[in-house]
Amino acid sequence: MAKKKLPVGIQSFVEIRTEGYYYVDKTPFVKKLVDEGKYFFLSRPRRFGKSLFLDTLRQAFLGKRELFKGLFLENNWDWSKNYPVVYISFGSGVHRSFDELQNTFQEIFLEHEKFYQVKLTYPSIKGRFKELIEVLVEKHNQKAVVLIDEYDKPILDNIHKPELAAEIREELKNFYSVLKDADPYLKFCFLTGVTKFSKVSIFSGLNNLEDITISPDYATICGYTQEEFENTFADRLEGIDLEEVRRWYNGYSWLGEPVYNPFDILLFLRSYDLRPYWFETGTPTFLIKLLTEKKFFIPELEHLEVGEELLESFEIESIKPETILFQTGYLTIENRYELMPGEAVYLLRFPNVEVRKAFSDHLLNYFLEDLSKKTANKIRMARVLKAGKVSELMEVFKAFFASIPHDWYRKTELSGYEGFYASIFYCYFAALGLDVRVEEATNQGRLDMAVMFEGRCYIFEFKVVEDEAEGKALLQLKEKRYGEKYQGKCEKIWLIGVEFSKRKRNIVSFEVEEVP
Repeated sequence: MAKKKLPVGIQSFVEIRTEGYYYVDKTPFVKKLVDEGKYFFLSRPRRFGKSLFLDTLRQAFLGKRELFKGLFLENNWDWSKNYPVVYISFGSGVHRSFDELQNTFQEIFLEHEKFYQVKLTYPSIKGRFKELIEVLVEKHNQKAVVLIDEYDKPILDNIHKPELAAEIREELKNFYSVLKDADPYLKFCFLTGVTKFSKVSIFSGLNNLEDITISPDYATICGYTQEEFENTFADRLEGIDLEEVRRWYNGYSWLGEPVYNPFDILLFLRSYDLRPYWFETGTPTFLIKLLTEKKFFIPELEHLEVGEELLESFEIESIKPETILFQTGYLTIENRYELMPGEAVYLLRFPNVEVRKAFSDHLLNYFLEDLSKKTANKIRMARVLKAGKVSELMEVFKAFFASIPHDWYRKTELSGYEGFYASIFYCYFAALGLDVRVEEATNQGRLDMAVMFEGRCYIFEFKVVEDEAEGKALLQLKEKRYGEKYQGKCEKIWLIGVEFSKRKRNIVSFEVEEVP
């Protein structure tokens, strides 16, 4: 039997159900949503299947039973009723100005006028939205359904231009305010996006909007679970190392079972190459710049603790790196615990090898003008590690720091920042896909960094000095006996003390000692 087609990107539910594509049945969530409420909001990273799920909702409310043959909803939905659906998407294209957003509004209304054979007369955008809902309810004698996809994309398109982003946010806030007054006319309302703005800033008055973003009950509403992946694509997985695929692409978690990004899986199953497919579709240049400006300690991304307010609220006037890292998919939830009654803390981490490796590599690119030097250094470092020639690592890193333009240091004032140098070491090892452990606890304290590779362990301590080497980094490793933690776990253990000069902006001491 021929294999089914593999859609790439966001396909519509209609295309998938009528052209023989693979399909993971998420329709139980459609039934669950409608049974449990009326207004819902879901945030997920880009290319996670939000648009596909929204189109699934759309076809169900339009009564297209033939599209649901063999799926859960076929026999668990009232197909005797059809509802008019207002379907709004800001996902396509880029909104580079306020006028382009206005044009998009006009196009959305024209499409609905044509589809439903109605004529809107109100002059304002807000007025026409309200009028559209009321006209459809009157024409079809049924309450309307409103589905809004990528509600925040016009804002994110201009996040590097705060004033324009804020202007667009206020216009969208005005537009979405219609939903509050339209409540008597609405059967169901579902909004999706990448970020979650506070209700005050964009959903003013819509107090009954239920956010299911980190609800365990809806954790797998988008994405593929391990079981769904293995069962759905069984005919394509013969001879595949499933554990390696899981390490690379699974791991996105919203307080429930972890999932794969569908985009990654569909492209992997076409070529069977382990590549950063999702990451390559959108480079986080704005985010990298923000992390650098905030002097963010990059190794901390391995286990970052944040409060609820940082996790859930994205604001243009005060963008927090932790918030945007989570909401855009570069970090995911590893755990949640109560610090005090009513005081939740979330532990965040990279979701998988793809994001960790590609993010670290992209961060290194940000510091250099000549990327060929970075690549050459990575190749050299891989060879040094494979050969076990620890002392030669110093030359690899000295070459990298020497490659950073001096003007870059002047602009960022990072030459005296210990976390910057440690972050570079971390990114190099992470970009190679190695097992990097940071701030691990021992009975003597917390070590800066440990790298595990082929049965060997490299333990690092970093210090910044004014000018000349002081020898304190290696001394601290020995005094606190950090190597004891890894005895019995590694065949060889090295203590490596690294000291950086503020004036020279490079390594001035790289002491290595093997643990007997």
